[in-house]
Amino acid sequence: MYYLYIIENEKICRHYIGTTENVELRIAKHNKGDVRSTKAYRPWKVAHIEKFTDKTEARKREIFLKKNAKARSELYNEISKNSYL
Repeated sequence: MYYLYIIENEKICRHYIGTTENVELRIAKHNKGDVRSTKAYRPWKVAHIEKFTDKTEARKREIFLKKNAKARSELYNEISKNSYL
């Protein structure tokens, strides 16, 4: 199984999108400071996870969200709506 994950820093309202086989391990690396692009914005928490059967599909979804601002914005809005429920 592969996962697309979105993590967020609630203090500065920043998100990061990535893919992995092990979400818990990957989030731990983000929070430990092992990922250069997220190191300065710790701590992170999981905001959204999507499950895929193979790596290619997970990466396609990641690339789509990173390139498509409208889709990314709609997903972020959905995430923030659900976090208040």
